[in-house]
Amino acid sequence: MSQRKVFAHYMVGLTDGQSLQQWLNEINQAKRVGIDGFALNIGPSDSWTATQLHQAYQAAEQAGGFVLFISFDMAAGNWSVQQVVDLVNTYKNSGAQMKVDGKPFVSTFEGPGWADNWNAVRGQTGGIFLVPDWSSLGAYGVGGKLGLIDGAFSWGAWPQAGQQKMNTGEDTAYKSALQGKKYMMGVSPHFYTNLPQWNKNWYSSSESLWYDRWQQVMEIMPDFVEIITWNDYGESSYICDTEARQIVQGAEKYVNGFPHGGFRAILPYFIAAYKAGNPNVPLPHDDLAVAWYRTTPARCGSDGGTRWGQGGGASAADGARDVVSIVTATKGAASITVEIGGQGQTFNTQPGKVVSYFELPFAGRTGPVTLKMNGRQASGPAISNNCPPCGHVSVQRRRVCFVVAHANTVSPGCFQLGRVPAMSEPEPEVLGA
Repeated sequence: MSQRKVFAHYMVGLTDGQSLQQWLNEINQAKRVGIDGFALNIGPSDSWTATQLHQAYQAAEQAGGFVLFISFDMAAGNWSVQQVVDLVNTYKNSGAQMKVDGKPFVSTFEGPGWADNWNAVRGQTGGIFLVPDWSSLGAYGVGGKLGLIDGAFSWGAWPQAGQQKMNTGEDTAYKSALQGKKYMMGVSPHFYTNLPQWNKNWYSSSESLWYDRWQQVMEIMPDFVEIITWNDYGESSYICDTEARQIVQGAEKYVNGFPHGGFRAILPYFIAAYKAGNPNVPLPHDDLAVAWYRTTPARCGSDGGTRWGQGGGASAADGARDVVSIVTATKGAASITVEIGGQGQTFNTQPGKVVSYFELPFAGRTGPVTLKMNGRQASGPAISNNCPPCGHVSVQRRRVCFVVAHANTVSPGCFQLGRVPAMSEPEPEVLGA
């Protein structure tokens, strides 16, 4: 039986006041698409952390078949050894605690400067299985600290500044540097942030990223995969159904009305293929197609100062392609027609492949986007050349707009595209074959 697992990075810092029922809802959403657990990102000083960790573990124990582990955010403040020890000891015996070789799995966001403290944590907890993200060191810098760790997690899940496509160079370097220790690979669907309070305003090319990165998982075959993220709205990498109370101030202008839950629709296949080590695993659901796109061209107005990639100097408009992105998962040969305002193109799935990826350029077309497959169709919001009300193009103005699938196997409860009634979002279409 494969020991490979897929986790999703969960920002606990956004959960002040969250209920046990909400934790149960989100855990069940993740379970339904094959995610094995959450990496619970926590900082050292949020007053609600203890309450929310307790509820998260309680919900996971109640749901069953779902694991959790703490990801200590070392960039969010100063941690004492005792704080870390107490948290590990509090949850290490939970039935929901992720373990490897009988030891509680522990991760981080950054923190190489804290590295020498982990031996003390091991000594005071009875042992841990440490797989930190020290991406600031690079793969070979992490390789110089092998005596302190049991594996490593790479946060490198997006193309670098000025790059249209992600490659596997960093993943390969990690696997080499780790010399057989566990590698956890980061996978993400998208990145955009514009939060002046943290001096963040950049976009990473993401048109084909969700598809590309899962193909790269099959190439690298890491020990673990961590999806970045479940609920980081501020960086637009979320795949959960939108929860309005979690949206960080300033991000609502590029989150509200742009649900990402449809990214989950294709996960049952991607995860099954990864765990089997075989892209030809039986499709665990009926044929489906998922599309995402911006609702305005990248150059219909000012770029709002957004840069192309973290640390980049070029405008994000140079890296954002005006295309409708489509992923299909089919049990055999199929055709899909994609239209913008009634004009479009028919694509044929790749022979012998379960999943295929297509792009339809805007090419000056405007109007609703429509997918037609297996005698059914669904439409998403219109593409327009009108500049958004904010006065500039938000490169995040992309939405997973619809899923065309078999109604008996893809239910709104499983693949609902982020609708929160208070946000007045249109009901997503999930259509039967």
